[in-house]
Amino acid sequence: MTATRTSRIVEAEAAAAHVEDGMTVAIGGFINSGHPMALVRQLIKDGRRNLRVVGAASAGLETDLLIAAGVADRVVTPYVGAEGFAGIGPAFRKSAQDGAIDVFELDEAHFYAGLRASAQRVPFNPWRAGVGTDFPKVNPQLKEFRDPVSDKLLIAVPAIDIDVCFLHAAVSDVYGNVQHNGTRYGDVAMYAAAEKTFVSVEKVVSPEHIRADPLRTSIPGATGIVRAQFGAHPYSADGYYIPDAEHINEYLAAANDWLKTGDRTQLDLYLDEFVLGPRDHAEYLERIGIRKLLSLDEF
Repeated sequence: MTATRTSRIVEAEAAAAHVEDGMTVAIGGFINSGHPMALVRQLIKDGRRNLRVVGAASAGLETDLLIAAGVADRVVTPYVGAEGFAGIGPAFRKSAQDGAIDVFELDEAHFYAGLRASAQRVPFNPWRAGVGTDFPKVNPQLKEFRDPVSDKLLIAVPAIDIDVCFLHAAVSDVYGNVQHNGTRYGDVAMYAAAEKTFVSVEKVVSPEHIRADPLRTSIPGATGIVRAQFGAHPYSADGYYIPDAEHINEYLAAANDWLKTGDRTQLDLYLDEFVLGPRDHAEYLERIGIRKLLSLDEF
């Protein structure tokens, strides 16, 4: 009997509908590049609440935006910021200082150890980094223990289990075979730890295109593929466009006003204009403007 292959192309709304309040959701990318922003904005539009957000090892302002919109109340990531734009995400900083979110403190080595434990379906991963530091004191879920073989002191990093993972990549075929441009390490680690993975892509290509260079395939068989040109905007997509610095700074100005004054007026205006207001990703891009989008078309 011959198996029938079916298309895994879905709309952003259908992908986001797999997320329920209280779930653990991973958001891929790396600082200012490759974040699935069309899917992030859809989560906010859907009114999701109490999500445990697993950011990338160097999470960008996509996680900050989810906090600002009241979607995330728990965060698992070593870093939330935007490097050259912002050393630390303003919404993350305010919410952490106010005790409005729970922050799972860990470094990058612990982060990948936790993802690896989940991918291997074991409760924890033993790790040496952090022994002798205050990490186990700041985060009691990182537990020191004696290795039963060598009797050396190690840290048990609990598995970071993910219900739904959202990523952005360069291309995929209709069957969910994804290829990244540039870095992919963190995205692949999240995919391995997740029950479901949805990937927005700049372009859907033929299966022949994927088979022509199979070693570039980073994710074989994602749960769903979302067509989303400029789907990482205002951040970059390697090989397609650079970050929209003007737009990122517009968000930062609004979020910093909330951080410094406690007044959400400018932040809520931003959310209304660019997240809650547009009916879909296409209307969001219309609000950004074709001239602005074309100006980012370089690499």
